[in-house]
Amino acid sequence: MQQKVSYAGTVSRSFAEGSELLDRLADLAVSAKQVERVTRRIGRERVAERDAQVTAYQALPLAEKFAVPAGVTPPDLAVVMADGGRLQILERTPAAADPPLAAADSAAPAAAADESWEEEKVSSGHWREDKVGLLLTMQSAVLATDPCPDIPPSFVDAARIPELVRELSRQVKQTEDNTASAAEPAPADEAAPASTYASPRVVQRQALASRRTWAAFAPILAAAAWALGFHGAARQAFVGDGSANHWRLQRRFFGSFVPILDFIHALSYVYAAATAGRPRAAGWACYRQWIAWVWQGQVSQVLSALEGRQAEVGLPEKDEPQTSPRQVVARTLTYLRNQQGKMQYDEYRRQGLPLTSSLMESVVKQVNRRVKGTEKFWSEEGAEALLQLRADQLSDGQPLEAFWQRREETATGQRRYCPAA
Repeated sequence: MQQKVSYAGTVSRSFAEGSELLDRLADLAVSAKQVERVTRRIGRERVAERDAQVTAYQALPLAEKFAVPAGVTPPDLAVVMADGGRLQILERTPAAADPPLAAADSAAPAAAADESWEEEKVSSGHWREDKVGLLLTMQSAVLATDPCPDIPPSFVDAARIPELVRELSRQVKQTEDNTASAAEPAPADEAAPASTYASPRVVQRQALASRRTWAAFAPILAAAAWALGFHGAARQAFVGDGSANHWRLQRRFFGSFVPILDFIHALSYVYAAATAGRPRAAGWACYRQWIAWVWQGQVSQVLSALEGRQAEVGLPEKDEPQTSPRQVVARTLTYLRNQQGKMQYDEYRRQGLPLTSSLMESVVKQVNRRVKGTEKFWSEEGAEALLQLRADQLSDGQPLEAFWQRREETATGQRRYCPAA
């Protein structure tokens, strides 16, 4: 019964919807409040299990943290991704501090000890960040040459790309000139042959989610990757966007993993700079050339072109709008310079490594479906419990089935009652 109730409370959009699902599909009359209580209790138990595993991982000698656990067969290709979602927190009582596992640096090389995490600044509103991680076991072939040197047509689709970039508007801002030229006719593209490039295939995935700080979430992700034998994989990759926390996480816990900048984020910056201050047709032609260079791993050519473009439009002045062409070009130039070492896409394709974090974005959306909403408010404890259960549901390997089996094996059959007052 508890298994059914907690599942309904996690997979539905709300506890009330979970109560209705139980009534209609399982003939179980369980109130929304009872669904909430059971779901949170089970979620807290899973969080306690997870934290105990992280504590045991952190207690290991440094060498063992980067080795393969006994009895675990490492995958051929191990991929790690991380990102953040949003939810609303309304804490009616002061929240407890993160447990001791927040000391994330215990698994990091001493050389990285001077770095610090960029934690969320708490605002006066209720919106907060949750952290989501994805551990992927994948299959692909290693080839002698780049299997797809020509950029696929989908990345030079004049109708699709502007819409795709607008979806990433929080990371890349369009310029006023770009917005004003939206009424111009779309440039005609030459027909391109269909791409035969196949990205790596997912064999198994494990999702993790938490409301903890980045300093506390990092060892949660690292402990789960260690348990799967990721450090013994023949090929390893860490895919992320430009967030400093993502690459800090990679350096500290996944230093042997190939760091890969999500190609879509690179594309959005390139598109914004190529079209900044140009008529639409000219901007599109520039974008096609620049993104083809990026796809082929020739980022240095894009940087040279951007430097020339910056000289044409000039450097941004103090207090200049973020959407001005000079600001957009300068921002893209800085971004690509900082990420250049993570943009060897031709080599990544040859090695059979993933180029995008689209699978990560999908998991974030599925987590958000349950916890994010303008009318949804969570306590810290309730959010942590729901995030853990939702991540379990989105994972292969049936972690919740194993949990229920362990729970049944350790059950005593006794129920504790409070003494009468």
